[in-house]
Amino acid sequence: MSWTTVADVVGAVCLVAGSVLTLVTALAVNIFRDLLSRMHAATKPQVLGLVLMMAGVALIVRNPVVDWTLVLVVAFQLITAPISAHMVGRAGYRTGKVDSSRLVVDELTADLEASQRQAREEQAAADGDGER
Repeated sequence: MSWTTVADVVGAVCLVAGSVLTLVTALAVNIFRDLLSRMHAATKPQVLGLVLMMAGVALIVRNPVVDWTLVLVVAFQLITAPISAHMVGRAGYRTGKVDSSRLVVDELTADLEASQRQAREEQAAADGDGER
């Protein structure tokens, strides 16, 4: 058995495993009802599924140009997925889509109240300056 046969088999296994994780992600996003659960389901297994699929393609194709392209795809996904999940969670919290009574740790309430208080004070100061 040559190493190319082993690489093809391992690549096929990676492609199937990545596809299964992507399917699980799609199902979980449809099953879960609250924003934070959906957000978690959309980022965690999806990133691992993408990494497995890109590894499978790299093992099957075995072309250095394609391999480096796949590495860039994985790197950009690993960089952007946590940032986008953070922004979606924060926006959902600010718009009231998150049930804060179900949170174990809630670090945003104080920040949100402080920013709302500051916005009201700035608006009051701007309204006071406009009357003069």
